Amino acid sequence: MFKKMNAIEEIKQKLEKYPHLKYEETSNSISIYPENEAGFIITLEENSTNYTVAFDSWHEIFEDKEEALNCLAFGLSDSCRLKISSKGTTPYKWEVQAEENNEWFTDSETGLIFIPFWRKSVITYKQNNVLKE
Repeated sequence: MFKKMNAIEEIKQKLEKYPHLKYEETSNSISIYPENEAGFIITLEENSTNYTVAFDSWHEIFEDKEEALNCLAFGLSDSCRLKISSKGTTPYKWEVQAEENNEWFTDSETGLIFIPFWRKSVITYKQNNVLKE
């Protein structure tokens, strides 16, 4: 009889194809580090009832393991980028963007309520580009 793999075991198995990627795991999470500073950290946390996937400070909660794994894979793909809005050096909004027909659109966003609004606005884009779509 086969033992059903948890999400972290599945991710580690798939990461064997990408030995250059660094990752760290705990008993209930795995974090994949970008190849360079142009990318972002991806974390999956597995709980008894759900999965949280985070791209830097953006995050989404999934009840379905396959949806969480697909989201993580999307974060590694060249069809995904993270738009980070900052005021000065303080990031306050993270938007997951998807590319469709050579245009980027925001799929989801996470943000802070209190921001230093008086500082200069800065936009940064990060992208992992590990998986080519």
